[in-house]
Amino acid sequence: MRFRFLFQPGWVALTLVVFVFAGSCYAVLAPWQFGRNSDQEAQNSALQNSFSSSAVPLEQLVPAGGEPAGKIEWRLVSLTGGYLPEGEAVARLRTVQGKPASEVLTPFRLRDGRIVLVDRGYQELQPGKEIPDYPAAPGGEVTLVARVRADEPLDSRAPILTASRPQVYQVSAVAVVQTSKLTITPGYFQLEPNQPGVVNALPLPQLDSGPFFSYAVQWIIFGTMALFGWAYFSWREARPGGALDKEVTQRPKRKSVAEILAEDEAREQASTSS
Repeated sequence: MRFRFLFQPGWVALTLVVFVFAGSCYAVLAPWQFGRNSDQEAQNSALQNSFSSSAVPLEQLVPAGGEPAGKIEWRLVSLTGGYLPEGEAVARLRTVQGKPASEVLTPFRLRDGRIVLVDRGYQELQPGKEIPDYPAAPGGEVTLVARVRADEPLDSRAPILTASRPQVYQVSAVAVVQTSKLTITPGYFQLEPNQPGVVNALPLPQLDSGPFFSYAVQWIIFGTMALFGWAYFSWREARPGGALDKEVTQRPKRKSVAEILAEDEAREQASTSS
């Protein structure tokens, strides 16, 4: 049976590795990259639409009791109310335009009583200081223009409660709730330049689709190459004369020139001695 070699332990292990790898390429890695590409395209579309739209009152997009949904992310909204600096926190370990920075997160009470989280922007790190210096939020009632953002997902790292300002690892209303004990609506609002209380306005993402689609295609190609490679080498072994063919493995080994000369010399010595 030509395909009996497929049941040998080495080939079983090779087959398992190839099919697991190909299955991962098709079912996990490629869809993951396609999903990232779809997310990037949705973000680009939302940003592009926001450039041609003016700010609307938050109440029109997110009524009282609601929270920002994915379809309105990056939309420009206007907020009227006052900052709550006593609940302020700093997001640490951030990178802005390739430089390490911190982001300033300040709760903001709206006229209707709701409390939302405002990302006032970033401040680059300063030598010898765990938390960089930045301007305080203005007092009194102000009107802000900001972009709707969804909370970043939390991880296992707990906030750091320091004497000056609590520090968190994600820009998230949930994280600031843990440090301020305020009831903050999910989501946050990223301040635009020249707004009351802005530190350094965060730059907007580039409208670039990124490499995700090409990465997805590459994973499909890698999976296909693995299957074709397995099929090719299996076909070679199944052919007569394959490396595992018994007729080939039992065929006498071809002698080297040195072995032939040694045998000739031994025969000559045997003939002369007789």
